[in-house]
Amino acid sequence: MTEIPTLDTILALEETVWKALVAGDPQADGALLTPDFLGVYPSGFSDRAGHMAELEHGPTMQDYRIEQARLVPLAAGLVLLAYRAKYLSVGNADWQSMYISSIWRQTPDGWRNSFSQDTPAA
Repeated sequence: MTEIPTLDTILALEETVWKALVAGDPQADGALLTPDFLGVYPSGFSDRAGHMAELEHGPTMQDYRIEQARLVPLAAGLVLLAYRAKYLSVGNADWQSMYISSIWRQTPDGWRNSFSQDTPAA
């Protein structure tokens, strides 16, 4: 379990989370989060259940784009994905941007997201 993934591998997983936000699919979202997931957002902290609960009433995003992605190995089986996201949230006509840092951990079930922090772009 000391595989160093490629940027494309982790980016594909991160995009699966975004696709769950667009589809409003809490199960697809939660399947990629570790049980101890921690999200740090402008609105406060969230755990795995809270992240999934945001999708109980449908999609939260209409569309998204990921730019400037980079992957930083942190330790064996642990990487940081950092990127700029442009997104169009449900009910909003204007695109917004934020910088996101996600920590992905290799588990017996594959790579899972254990931490995410969103920082609004100026």
